[in-house]
Amino acid sequence: MNALAATNRNFRLAARLLGLDSKLEKSLLIPFREIKVECTIPKDDGTLATYVGFRIQHDNARGPMKGGIRYHPEVDPDEVNALAQLMTWKTAVADIPYGGAKGGIGCNPRDLSKSELERLTRVFTQKIHDLIGIHTDVPAPDMGTNAQTMAWILDEYSKFHGHSPAVVTGKPIDLGGSLGREAATGRGVVYATEALLSEYGKSIKGMSFVIQGFGNVGSWASRLIHEKGGKVILVSDITGAIKNPNGIDIPELLKHKEATGSLKSFSGGDSMDLNEVLVHECDVLIPCALGGVLNRENAADVKAKFIIEAANHPTDPEADEILSKKGVVILPDIYANAGGVTVSYFEWVQNIQGFMWDEEKVNTELKKYMTQAFHNIKNMCQTHDCSLRMGAFTLGVNRVARATILRGWEA
Repeated sequence: MNALAATNRNFRLAARLLGLDSKLEKSLLIPFREIKVECTIPKDDGTLATYVGFRIQHDNARGPMKGGIRYHPEVDPDEVNALAQLMTWKTAVADIPYGGAKGGIGCNPRDLSKSELERLTRVFTQKIHDLIGIHTDVPAPDMGTNAQTMAWILDEYSKFHGHSPAVVTGKPIDLGGSLGREAATGRGVVYATEALLSEYGKSIKGMSFVIQGFGNVGSWASRLIHEKGGKVILVSDITGAIKNPNGIDIPELLKHKEATGSLKSFSGGDSMDLNEVLVHECDVLIPCALGGVLNRENAADVKAKFIIEAANHPTDPEADEILSKKGVVILPDIYANAGGVTVSYFEWVQNIQGFMWDEEKVNTELKKYMTQAFHNIKNMCQTHDCSLRMGAFTLGVNRVARATILRGWEA
């Protein structure tokens, strides 16, 4: 089942649990606006190349729309639609005053030079500058984009609207980016894990962890779990998998990856088959990479007691069912990886106030939001007698539905 079908299914189940009016349910699913633009740029060799850029703005009942911009060759409109919708529910679960959006350009950033990427980003911004804005829609980095991309968008947008640092988040620190943003998603995953484990009278210290994916989120989560006394026994990414039953020395592994660009040939552990990673014996499994990695083929063999969804949509609905029957507790992506958008919100707030916070304040506030959201989800689980995933979806959908009704959607 693809991301859109799965998200729609979860939304419909939540709407049913909440007893939403069918007209309202339909209205909440349909995106507020879909934008598609042609972006033609001169390549470095003088030839012209055309790319398609788009932005899906899903809902703005609770505030300006928020979501990433990805540069990727297969930008599938269905997936972007699902991710925009997911952002609507995610911001509502985290209780930050945003709606959802997502966008991107169908291109392969690896095939473009830095100056070509800059030209492409600026043309895209020119085409959508009057449809994004501090109080309208606030983009952020996603696959294939980074702080530099946001700096170009900010500069181009500011040519039309005056200096507006709050128009994008995930900016370089020198241009109004927030301290702690880099580690935010991984740190949020760890705070979410702590909140879940304390519910079972456990803590990170002494538990064994398997971390699939060692990019930004996976590496920060590993580092922080290691610092808190958790035992990271297995780490993997596309380059390979490293296991050490006594716990991997994460700071050393990070140095090794920095130096060699790969996890392979790390002396502090043995390499193993990538296909074994998700079904390895452990207390907590944290998928931090791609969607759909837990499916009906491997779900029955998962040995973890807890799964923390740091990736977007890592668990197929069929796997969800199998794992629930086994008694595995799954902390859903819509909550578990909300640390990134929460600190994006802090960045936006700092830019609007023109007053920057120190990193300690960022992390303290993030912990507060993540912990509070967990308790709100638990309350929904008790009210509707449902899984954590449905607890999170009912929480998010209910908040958006209430805002929509209060604003008078039938008028």
